[in-house]
Amino acid sequence: MDPLSQLCENEKDLIWTLRYDCMENFPQSLPKLLLSVKWSKHEDMAQLQALLQIWPKLSPRDALELLDFNYPDQYVREYAVGCLRDMSDEELSQYLLQLVQVLRYEPYYDCALTRFLLNRAQCNRNIGHFLFWHLRSEMHMPAVAVQFSLILEAYCRGSIPHIEVLKKQVEALSKLKSVNELIKLGTIKNARSKTKEAMLTKEAMMTCLRQSGYTETLSDLHSPLNPSVLLSGINVEKCRYMDSKMKPLWIVYNNKLLGGDTLGIIFKNGDDSSLFPDLRQDMLTLQILRLMDLLWKEANLDLRIVPYGCLATGDRSGLIEVVSSADTIANIQLTSSNVAAAAAFNKDALLNWLKEKNSGDALEKAIEEFTLSCAGYCVATYVLGIGDRHSDNIMVRSTGQLFHIDFGHILGNFKSKFGIKRERVPFILTHDFIHVIQQGKTGNTEKFGSFRNYCEQAYLILRRNGNLFITLFALMLTAGLPELTSVKDIQYLKDSLALGKTDDEALKQFRQKFDEALRESWTTKVNWMAHNVVKDNRS
Repeated sequence: MDPLSQLCENEKDLIWTLRYDCMENFPQSLPKLLLSVKWSKHEDMAQLQALLQIWPKLSPRDALELLDFNYPDQYVREYAVGCLRDMSDEELSQYLLQLVQVLRYEPYYDCALTRFLLNRAQCNRNIGHFLFWHLRSEMHMPAVAVQFSLILEAYCRGSIPHIEVLKKQVEALSKLKSVNELIKLGTIKNARSKTKEAMLTKEAMMTCLRQSGYTETLSDLHSPLNPSVLLSGINVEKCRYMDSKMKPLWIVYNNKLLGGDTLGIIFKNGDDSSLFPDLRQDMLTLQILRLMDLLWKEANLDLRIVPYGCLATGDRSGLIEVVSSADTIANIQLTSSNVAAAAAFNKDALLNWLKEKNSGDALEKAIEEFTLSCAGYCVATYVLGIGDRHSDNIMVRSTGQLFHIDFGHILGNFKSKFGIKRERVPFILTHDFIHVIQQGKTGNTEKFGSFRNYCEQAYLILRRNGNLFITLFALMLTAGLPELTSVKDIQYLKDSLALGKTDDEALKQFRQKFDEALRESWTTKVNWMAHNVVKDNRS
């Protein structure tokens, strides 16, 4: 039974009666046993504590569930942390977001989980870096302000050399915030003339970034998104701000270590529902995509996922990595068609774009990259119920990798207009995508069959890890994310992964959804056409 399933009283009594059998034969049933304990009976509690002393260790992935709010007992939480000690640093980094959230459920500030996280952070600066930012980004919340500030102070006191590195990042973000406020102010003042406003504000931004105080602070710092990347100096000419309500900054760095290549970062500050709605929700979705990628690779399936960096750094502010050499489907379609309405129906545009970027063997490799990544994102967006998919938030790299951005609608919370759901397909699979997968040949059933097979393999691998996904979302319930507020939201995962059904039944359900996505892909095209026209009128 998955973690969302409720036990009836008879089942609870049975599990408690067979507790020693559970321990010997099904140690992973511990969460169910704990839900069967009568916590008001001292005798049962004493027996449980004795059992925990001899209970076999769970795998770290299974032990995560015991840190949920359903298990407030101190001994249980200590047992869970004991299981986490076997985690490698890479695996710990993968689940750090949730482990920081569940600190809220600890009955005492000084607890096994806090000590465990501090200990591992002191031993590995990469973990320390993300622990610092996950804690600091929530400091404005009264419920955790004292607890998180105490842990932050403990980390900084124990890592004096790291303080200077982190301090420089904090100062740099403060400067970016000032530039962002300046732009917002400028656009309000010059609201009458749009072109004049854009020129004046861009000029003011560049002047600001060229000031010595800004140049020094924003140069030679470790990227908060990835501490192993050194951001050397800003390329002011290429910097700009984006045209949405909160004017996010598009900052471009020259990077010494990347052989002269530039590196882009988006800085977002303020509540901007039109672009990057809640960075923490994006951060969670990208973390889950990274985990899916890991699980697929563990099963020898590399679907060329692009889980770009995204980090909340404060109250409604944060950073997003710009993926290099990539463009949106909308731009790719528009460049080959002068009429916005017609662009969405141009099925050759995508393949022609890939041909421009790749020739000979490189094109074949790019098509394979496209096929694999398209399969990965079809399955991931279906399982996670990612909505509001249009041609401006699906991108393709020149190497062929397709990837999705902006995850403002997840777990089946799809957009609707006049009470009608705008998205009628389970995931995006349009004819121009299939045109690329089939190498531009209409009857290339072999290539399309391989693509379909990748999708089915990927889906079954995620199903086998369904409980882990449910646990990770459940641990985030108190984070205050707009579309993850109750157990009902997580129910979507249970349905999309067809948990409780056999593999054959689940595969049948997925195949129906796949055929539906194919059959209804024309509705996606109509939506994209409308999106292009609206965008064209705005600009």
